[in-house]
Amino acid sequence: MGAIDFANLPHIGESLLRKEDYRFLTGAGQYTDDIVLANMRQAVFVRSPHAHARIVGIDKSAALAAPGVVGVFDGEDVAADKIGGLPCGWLITDTQGQPMKEPPHPILAHGKVRYVGDHVVMVVAETLEQAKNAAELVVVDYEALPAAVDVRDAMKPAATALHDAAPGNHCYKWSIGDQGQVDAAFANAAHVTKIDLINNRLVPNPMEPRAVIGSYNRAGDDYTLYVSNQNPHVERLLLTAFVMGLPEHKVRVIAPDVGGGFGAKIYLYAEDVCLTWAAKKLNCAIKWNCDRSEAFLCDAHGRDHVTHAEMALDKDGKFLAFKVHTDANLGAYLSTFSTAVPTILYATLLAGQYATPQVYVEVDAWFTNTAPVDAYRGAGRPEATYLLERIVSRAAWETGLSQDEIRRRNFITEFPYQTPVALQYDTGDFPQCLQKANELHDIAGLPARKAASAAKGLVRGVGYSSYIEACGLAPSNIAGALGARAGLFECGEVRVHPTGSVTVFTGSHSHGQGHETTFAQVVASRLGMDPSMVDIVHGDTGRVPFGMGTYGSRSISVGGAAIMRALDKIEAKAKKIAAHLMEASDADVEFAGGEFTVKGTDKKVTFGQVALTAYVPHNYPLDKLEPGLNETAFYDPTNFTYPAGTHICEVEIDPNTGVVRVDRFTAVDDFGTIINPMIVEGQVHGGLVQGIGQALMEQCVYDRETGQLVTGSFMDYAMPRADDFPDFTLGHVCTPCTTNPLGTKGCGEAGAIGSPPAVINAVLDALAPLGVKDLDMPASPNRVWTAIQNAKA
Repeated sequence: MGAIDFANLPHIGESLLRKEDYRFLTGAGQYTDDIVLANMRQAVFVRSPHAHARIVGIDKSAALAAPGVVGVFDGEDVAADKIGGLPCGWLITDTQGQPMKEPPHPILAHGKVRYVGDHVVMVVAETLEQAKNAAELVVVDYEALPAAVDVRDAMKPAATALHDAAPGNHCYKWSIGDQGQVDAAFANAAHVTKIDLINNRLVPNPMEPRAVIGSYNRAGDDYTLYVSNQNPHVERLLLTAFVMGLPEHKVRVIAPDVGGGFGAKIYLYAEDVCLTWAAKKLNCAIKWNCDRSEAFLCDAHGRDHVTHAEMALDKDGKFLAFKVHTDANLGAYLSTFSTAVPTILYATLLAGQYATPQVYVEVDAWFTNTAPVDAYRGAGRPEATYLLERIVSRAAWETGLSQDEIRRRNFITEFPYQTPVALQYDTGDFPQCLQKANELHDIAGLPARKAASAAKGLVRGVGYSSYIEACGLAPSNIAGALGARAGLFECGEVRVHPTGSVTVFTGSHSHGQGHETTFAQVVASRLGMDPSMVDIVHGDTGRVPFGMGTYGSRSISVGGAAIMRALDKIEAKAKKIAAHLMEASDADVEFAGGEFTVKGTDKKVTFGQVALTAYVPHNYPLDKLEPGLNETAFYDPTNFTYPAGTHICEVEIDPNTGVVRVDRFTAVDDFGTIINPMIVEGQVHGGLVQGIGQALMEQCVYDRETGQLVTGSFMDYAMPRADDFPDFTLGHVCTPCTTNPLGTKGCGEAGAIGSPPAVINAVLDALAPLGVKDLDMPASPNRVWTAIQNAKA
């Protein structure tokens, strides 16, 4: 079945209410903290108050003697049991052909602490209160060392090295593109636009903080780990094969209902390993709940790039070449996918939607005394889009073109299109997205709105962003050649029951995306039944055959495609059963709308009849077919998918206070086939809020002198709220993906990718008459007001 045929099936494109919402809205959801096991104890971690220090000594005696305490563990205990450090899942090879620097990442600090919040001691007690009280009794003697939290400080020759294995705090230098060709193009350019910018560090802040329960069963010598996680099979693989040296079948990982992830719950964290390891040592289940303050300290952060870029243009405003140098902050240790974010997931997207003949990108990655940095909603794609779309709008202003015209002149219009930075786009319609966005936004009415704002003493501006992203990371063999240490396929099992209902087991994982509805729509559309007849099971390595989880907007395009392949097998076998029942050749059997028919006759049987026959095989070709109707399929994509679109932001600013108000925002996206428009709309809204939040208010700040986290709570870290936004105007263009059977491209990250540059471009457009030419995110009132005052001076 092709993507066009699939898009025309019943239930595809229907805004069905989410099946899972009933349990969430009625308080029947089950999150990790809701799980209570017998003989369960509570864990608390003693964390480093220093950004960088040697551990001179640890005195655990008072804590061990405290009421209710059953165990106190430090790095020496971990080393004695030969528990490995946390692995990095992506090996980057530098420009000299050498592997990146990969220093150990102990689950409890051993010898040194390297950021505020680093894990030092784990205390386990009968109650949470007892564990907290005992943790206060642990005495750690530190010898403070100089700290560097900013890449611009970490790269200085005088900076103190975090790791012996990484001299100068340098992890790798990596590049892509043809530097010689780019330099030649710049030599012949009519105009060169330059930009320096910072992509601000963010804290993910999912609604549900991380939570872990480690348990051990002596009878089977096996473990069960309950964890708020986005990819339980990957968690199990890393935990067993790379850290604890356990047989994989001896560990079951269950990720129950998960209250948001945004990338921060992809990774194997130290707490996950500590609780699993200690559960056997203490012969009890152990629970740890991350409180919000801990999450600010120790969850993997996002973004944090410092970049210089230049764009070469000809006399007509056509792009000739683009060159970029980025210094990426990796934090104190390598997280699971941290090394891929500023390289494979960033630099390869810097062609954008434009037919720029040559692109050269160079990335230096640095260790700093901060929490590890890894994928956060968009993972490299927002960083790439922000840089590219900022310099494109700046080039427009410098050459006297409008923001939409310079984009229109440079759009890719023929597909497939091979970019100069490795990716090949299969399809798209970038001019149509731009045109539709202009229409929905009412760009023609902008002069009148500007005049109305000016009459009130305000300034108004509009900003554009035409983004493209690469989703559904693939294929595995290419990813492996680029450094991936795992496959990037997905698995789906479709189990048809005797009554005709269906249970699907998927390796994808839902933490708010609505998989239980969307996947049910896919199955119901293929089998001709109501979606209520389909249940979706995910998040349990003991029930799902295998899977790579959910990130990178891969669920429907990769996980859904695996389910489609399993459905192909179901349909093929069901046709053979139906052919037997109707005494026909299976080559003459057709299936549509839940019925099997024989071409040229009025014979038919229902899917329900076939399902029952498969399990009650009285009239059944047992000599040719096994009973039952249960199929599994693995799907490894042949290419990424490429969602794209144009976002337009319009802001109104009060020059006297610096307050920026988003007056209207339009997003036109091409997600290919859309299964459930309501769910897609919700995903876009959420992404827009996070992207606009980064542009206007969110910023994770460390003190450059002390290394202390300044924005350690919501008192100092501003989160966007509903009243910060207008109603969003959304539109869609559809060019179905050509590399998966559904034609889908993914939608979960688009809002967070396209919106930040649109907002900042709008702010700069509004401030241009006041002399402001540049501004980094977030465009907070103080920053905007200060920029206005500096321009006056």
